[in-house]
Amino acid sequence: MATQRTQGSKEQQPGAGPGRRAVLGAAVLGAGGAVIGLPGTAAAAEQYGGRGYKDLPVPTVIAHRGASGYRPEHTFGAYELALDMGAHVVEAGDLVPTKDGHIVCRHEPEIGGTTDVADHPEFADRKTTKVLDGVSTTGWFTEDFTLAELKTLRAKERIPANRPHNTLYNGRWEIPTFEEVLQWQDEQTRGRGRQVWIYPELKHPTYFRKLGLGLEERVARLLRKYGKDKRNSPVILQSFEPSSIQRLDKLVDNPLVVLLSSASSRPWDFVEAGDPRTVADLVKPEGLKWIASYAQGIGPTLDLIIPRDATGKLTTPTTLVADAHAEGLILHPYTMRNENPFLPADFRKGTDPDAYGDAFGAFTTYFATGIDGVFTDNPDTGLLARGDFVNG
Repeated sequence: MATQRTQGSKEQQPGAGPGRRAVLGAAVLGAGGAVIGLPGTAAAAEQYGGRGYKDLPVPTVIAHRGASGYRPEHTFGAYELALDMGAHVVEAGDLVPTKDGHIVCRHEPEIGGTTDVADHPEFADRKTTKVLDGVSTTGWFTEDFTLAELKTLRAKERIPANRPHNTLYNGRWEIPTFEEVLQWQDEQTRGRGRQVWIYPELKHPTYFRKLGLGLEERVARLLRKYGKDKRNSPVILQSFEPSSIQRLDKLVDNPLVVLLSSASSRPWDFVEAGDPRTVADLVKPEGLKWIASYAQGIGPTLDLIIPRDATGKLTTPTTLVADAHAEGLILHPYTMRNENPFLPADFRKGTDPDAYGDAFGAFTTYFATGIDGVFTDNPDTGLLARGDFVNG
């Protein structure tokens, strides 16, 4: 797990989706990861049209950075595998800028852990230490590279200790741009016979705005170029900084989601602006009412839905689901993963810290709270769990 930031990072726990009835038509992966079924037939295709995001199946299974449990995250390999598995939405893009103003898809601006940049002697002098949202961070940063330079790099597995099998794919894919993702989305929609949805996140917007690389305007420009800036467009935008979502609300009509980290944390734009509110304040009814004045949803950590005790076991659910729904907000918590270290202690199995635990039991527990969807690294597991849940 990357260094915990004040602003937050979807690095914490597993997430799940709510319990409304919907039709499930998902592909299933066999042992060893071979795809044995593909969505997209005329009968199974769902054209999420009329009401936009409100027409997505509930609970919605959102592929976290693609099928990142099986392929290096934020690569077209991870994105396409997520669609092969039947994910309803793909989080195609944690969006960060390049030196020359392009938008690329990396988990963080620091790319030492997700690319082979350290193996490129021509970039050795780019390694540096910066303060990113109050945290001293050493490595290589996207804003110090042109797009042409970044395109010479290749992606690698971010957590190889947990997912050594993913290292098989190190070096196979380059870093995608957000514009390439928007083009890919259209190609996949045509090829699969169903509308492909994406759910990009704007990373560290205050930090980048200070560098003269504001994200919101660049993202809005690309969405307008591809006709995807409408209320019913198949692109949901998210950020940990409420001011970034407010800015987007003035630029585009897309559905918007405010991400929420741990209860004691403060969004970084609040820290910069001297706003004393914490996430604990934002999840109270008055905070949710404020969020609902400019956004359509929230993306809380799963601990804000069901807290854990000191031993890592789940306790009693909070009232957040009911309170958010009362304000008309959807909830898409993060992040559900199959491996023991990421599961609540109740659902870990065996002594191997990186073996799979009872992910199905954890999914079911979170779905039962009434949340509207889940970010998961393992969309195939999420879809099977969802099928069990909605079919009783």
